[in-house]
Amino acid sequence: MSWDFFVPVCVGDLVKTGGINQYVVQDVVPPKQLPPSINKIKAALRSQGPLCILEHFDTGYSVLKHYNSVELGVKEDTLELLVQVVSGLAASLPAFLISASVSAAERKEKLNAVKMSVYLLCKLTENLESDSYRQSIVTAPGKGGKKGKAGEGLLQWDSEREKVLQALVQLLQLDIRSLWSLSLVEEEFISCVTCCCYKLLENPTISHVKSKPTRDCIIHLLGVIIKKYNHLLGVSVKVIQLLQHFEQLPSVFAQAVSVWSTEYGVRGVIGEVIREIGQKSSEELARDGSGVKAFASFLSELGTQVPELMIPNISVLITHLEGESHTMRVAVCEVLGEILVRVLCGDGLDESGKADRDRFFDTLQEHLHDTHSHVRARVLQVFTRIVNSKALPLCRYSEVMELTVGRLMDKSINVVKSAIQLLAAFIAHNPYSCKLSSADLKKPLEKETAKLRQMKEKLEGKAPVAVIKASELWAAMEPELLVTVRTELEPTSEAEKEQQEEEEGDDRDVEEEDDRATAVKIAQYLRVNKYRNAVRLCIRAHSCFPESEMFASLSTLTPETLMCTLALIFKGSDEDSSELSQNLPPTPQKEGEKEGEDGELKKQEMLVQYLRDTETFALQVERAISVINSMLYWKTTSVVQEAVQFCVTVCEFSVANSVSGVRKMLPLVWSTDAAIKDAVVQAYRRLYLNPQGDTIRMKAQTLVDSLSELMVDASLGTIQCLEEIVQEFFGSASNLQSTVVQVLWERFTGKRETSGLHRRAAVSLLGMAARAEREVVLSNLDTLCSVALGEKVTEDFLLARDAVITICSITDHVRQSKGAPFRLPQDHQLFTCLTQAIAEGVVMEDPYWQSFMEQAVRLVYFLAESPDQLCSRLLQRCARLLLDQIAEGGEFNKDTSQMQDGSQESNEQGEQVNCVCMAQLLALCGCVAFWQVSHLERSVSAELRRRRGETEEREEKEKGPSSKAKQAANESTMEEELGLIGASAEDTEAELIRKICETELLAEENLLCAFLPLLVRVCSSPGRYSHPQLTTAACLALSQYMMISPSVCEENIRLMFTVLERSTLPVVRANAIIALGDLTVRFPNILEPWTQNLYARLSDEVPSVRQTAVTVLTQLVLKDVLKVKGQVSEVAVLLIDPEPHITSLALNFFNELASKDNAIYNLLPDIISRLSDPERGMTSEDFTTIMKQLFSYITKERQTESLVEKLCQRFRTAKTERQWCDLATSLSLLSMCERGFKRLQECWECYSDKLTEPGVYQPLLSITAKLRRGAKTQFKAQVDEFEKRLTAVHTRGLENVESPEMEEENQREGGSTEKTATRTPLPTRGRSKAKRGQAKPSVSSHGDDSFVTPQKSRKSKKPVITFSSDEEEDEEDAVMAENETPKVTTPIARTSRRARLRN
Repeated sequence: MSWDFFVPVCVGDLVKTGGINQYVVQDVVPPKQLPPSINKIKAALRSQGPLCILEHFDTGYSVLKHYNSVELGVKEDTLELLVQVVSGLAASLPAFLISASVSAAERKEKLNAVKMSVYLLCKLTENLESDSYRQSIVTAPGKGGKKGKAGEGLLQWDSEREKVLQALVQLLQLDIRSLWSLSLVEEEFISCVTCCCYKLLENPTISHVKSKPTRDCIIHLLGVIIKKYNHLLGVSVKVIQLLQHFEQLPSVFAQAVSVWSTEYGVRGVIGEVIREIGQKSSEELARDGSGVKAFASFLSELGTQVPELMIPNISVLITHLEGESHTMRVAVCEVLGEILVRVLCGDGLDESGKADRDRFFDTLQEHLHDTHSHVRARVLQVFTRIVNSKALPLCRYSEVMELTVGRLMDKSINVVKSAIQLLAAFIAHNPYSCKLSSADLKKPLEKETAKLRQMKEKLEGKAPVAVIKASELWAAMEPELLVTVRTELEPTSEAEKEQQEEEEGDDRDVEEEDDRATAVKIAQYLRVNKYRNAVRLCIRAHSCFPESEMFASLSTLTPETLMCTLALIFKGSDEDSSELSQNLPPTPQKEGEKEGEDGELKKQEMLVQYLRDTETFALQVERAISVINSMLYWKTTSVVQEAVQFCVTVCEFSVANSVSGVRKMLPLVWSTDAAIKDAVVQAYRRLYLNPQGDTIRMKAQTLVDSLSELMVDASLGTIQCLEEIVQEFFGSASNLQSTVVQVLWERFTGKRETSGLHRRAAVSLLGMAARAEREVVLSNLDTLCSVALGEKVTEDFLLARDAVITICSITDHVRQSKGAPFRLPQDHQLFTCLTQAIAEGVVMEDPYWQSFMEQAVRLVYFLAESPDQLCSRLLQRCARLLLDQIAEGGEFNKDTSQMQDGSQESNEQGEQVNCVCMAQLLALCGCVAFWQVSHLERSVSAELRRRRGETEEREEKEKGPSSKAKQAANESTMEEELGLIGASAEDTEAELIRKICETELLAEENLLCAFLPLLVRVCSSPGRYSHPQLTTAACLALSQYMMISPSVCEENIRLMFTVLERSTLPVVRANAIIALGDLTVRFPNILEPWTQNLYARLSDEVPSVRQTAVTVLTQLVLKDVLKVKGQVSEVAVLLIDPEPHITSLALNFFNELASKDNAIYNLLPDIISRLSDPERGMTSEDFTTIMKQLFSYITKERQTESLVEKLCQRFRTAKTERQWCDLATSLSLLSMCERGFKRLQECWECYSDKLTEPGVYQPLLSITAKLRRGAKTQFKAQVDEFEKRLTAVHTRGLENVESPEMEEENQREGGSTEKTATRTPLPTRGRSKAKRGQAKPSVSSHGDDSFVTPQKSRKSKKPVITFSSDEEEDEEDAVMAENETPKVTTPIARTSRRARLRN
């Protein structure tokens, strides 16, 4: 073969004349002749094998050349042939490559065949891929999922694509580099294959699951090329390019780079790719948004797959943490997180690994304060993964926890949610304790800290002894000792010999000792620096003990042997050290003892540090719980859901104060948001209704225990919410229900030892169960009576009260039954027990008797036949018992008739003794009166309706169908004309009930009438009856009597408002507000003139009274019972109340009021006038705070424009500088629009003369600053002109500023230059108002006299400018005189003729 095939850059290059021996296509086959040519290739393939491509290359080239006009079948046949050729080459080449006798011609032949077949296959694959992608966009599946011919071709291509890639992988896996000279594979051949791979990767579906085989083949093919054909640099550049343009590739390339670096060992590819990304500047990333997202996604995926290979290149990525792209910062932080979780974790890290870990943690913690909320949220999620993987070092817990708690205050919702998730992970995986309570940890910490202090003092108290090893001492003395040894071994003179003999006289007893004692003595000489004595004794010892091992080396006496012997004696051998030390003088402490003491000290220090860390962690958790509990009522659903999940987590791990959050989220079961309600229900089901246990009995006990803990000390609202959860449990089919009920009865009856609180919780839970299944309580009614209402009822009125509430759950009032009423006879054991308990308790002084009595009377009216008779006898019995007690004590000497007249005298001691009993009797009277009215209007009325309905049904059945239809048609026509459909019978029944209340309930023969004078006397004589409980009970009972009829209400309304104004007891005033609120609902026409007196309590000096007042008024106003008038300004003042709870109630009032059309808009001018009244004395800061909140509800331009005009007009009537300033401040707080600004300009004359005051000028100037932002050029010029005009008048005065308007006005007015203020009429000064904190008339000033209603004359109205939105009203005194009470009032329309009562 004389020619060579060169892979062309483009297809057309092959028909051009090339270089020497370069292959050129000679015969380009026309499209119509291609099918027979393809058949020839098939025949040649069968006969010649894969080398047939050398002869038939032109046919394959022709298919590429005429690709667009060639039929699909020809393309598919060509593809199939080429795949067979490549596969055939891959099968035949291995034997050829290992053959030693291969000629150059054969090698060239094989090489040309490889290049030709691969080139054709790759180019045809690229074209088919483009075709396939084009068809996928154009062709849409029809009905039934069927596709046309193009769709079938697409499906076939999807299946064939994998075969192409497999054939290429098989071929290139072989070591075909030897086919090229010098094994240098040409770049064009490699590019031909890689371009085909990259083309396939551009397919949008390549990342789908169905494309996984194709994706894996491409990755492996590129891996082979990178490893064997030096494509590392090229693939790095191509990865970056493709990532920038194709959003489906980040996950694909992450997988690819991971495979290349691990399975193919090409680790350099990670460094190259990351280096390319790291070199991208912030400007480039800012320009290329999609590329940034792709890079970030790629890095995150790669970090997840090969985190250990990212560490060497992480320094390149760290630079992006300082860049502007938050997406890249997120990606780098996620990579750091994966490295920390999977690589730099555990205790086996070396110093370098620990340093990297600490640096990475520091980086992540810094970005918890990143400027972008997305980064902060994702970093918190990274820390959540770290904590869940237990990869966070213990020393970092407190620090990260502190940062996370701080993020709970973040302005971004996503950050807050991520912070809650991280805190839940901290608690779930905390390394400290399963129960985290700072209070429980305080004592152990103090104890262990004291112990540590004692250990330190003990060690410091010991004599400080230098701990120096014997070897160190020997090294120090060795030079001097060596000099002494040499001196002793030198020949001596006669005089020195005599001196030596004298010194040796001290050591004459050496012969009497053994060698060990001599050695000890030598060591002692050495320690006290008597070197000469030690040396001489050592020499003498050798002569005395020649066989001793210690001195054996001295047989040859030289300085070296002598030094060795002395060293052995001083330092000692290992065997003799302990024995020698017993005879040595004070020496350094033994190392073992020292180490033991140090070890104990270190252990104690570690224990103390552990307890400190645990306490710190517990405090942080408790702080987090308090913050997250407040999020349960946020408006963002997702945050509430996260907060609920957090509460569940902390409760499951028994964290201190966790039950508070669980209780707080309970009211959310009433949420209108289905997602929140479902989250709460699921949370309670998970915490309480899915107990753990081996048996059903154990599960039931666990469930009861957990629910009982929740019930203990729970508020009424919490219990009502819990009823929903418990009813759902008992309403669903569960095998635990019967066992749970059994356990509850055992606890209630005392069969199982339990506390009183848990007995009450058990009976309450039984009541909740009875709402779902009545028989739970009804079948055990006798048990309830005997246990809770039996002989020991006076010992525990709380248990009796809860038992009565439980029995109420079986009544029709709770269950809303529509059939015949369910009632028990009067002689039933239940009512016998109840009346006995009430009668016994009325003469006792039990603080819980009244709450029991109220529930008992309620139950009597709900469940007894003829409850009025039962209660009448009960009142007689209680009154007789009280009179008997008085008679026995000799305290009161009055008979029954005198008591009924209300005259009751007592000495001081008797009044103190019996006031509690008297208060309890009066409370009983009021309760009976209230429930008697309720019984008539609810039970009796409902029964009348039911009986009427039954009668009508019976009559209809008796009549024939034809006559019935005819009569019904006539009646309906007449009733429609009169508007009386369904009203006649109901009105008759309502009139009957009203008549009974008006004439019979307080008739002389009715026992209730006997107590009314007594109630009036006690309420009107606070000096005489000053006992707090008596006063409270009497006022409450009187208000309940007033509910009976309009006549009783009118007779006592003045007294009730006098009590409201002048009572010194906050509880009486609060009760009076609630009672008057109920009376307003029942008798609105009677209470309407007294509305201002209700509003006056909003400025009460006691917070509890203000709270009650704003709660009651909120209900009355929002339910349209009270008209919204100017007194709402008193509610506005509560927006700055020092009590946060009152502030939140006032804010809620205005939030709800804002939902009513124009309500706040209509009230604003009058509110501003009232708040800016000089006599109120409100500071400008408080005024601004209130108005800022109120103006936030004004959102319509038309309203803003109208308010600007109204406020400007008020400048004319304002009489003080402070009022001017407040009006100007109000104008500045409005969200001014262009129309509003024009109106402000038109009203220039109203305020221009006030501009010299800084308090007026500055707010108006701030309006211009706001308007200038983002304004159009023309409008901005108007604003600038207005600002100049303001400034000119402010600096020079109105009379000195000339303008065309002023000149014209001066001419009309005769040149007057007086200020506008001199032309504005001043209104008369209004009367003073009572303010919070002012002294009020005290009861003590009246002594024992009755309350006297102050007589005040009516004052004339203020001459003020009124607007269409302002409502006229007469402001009356706090207590009206008889002749001032309005006799004719405007009726208030009501939704129903029937009275409404609160249960």
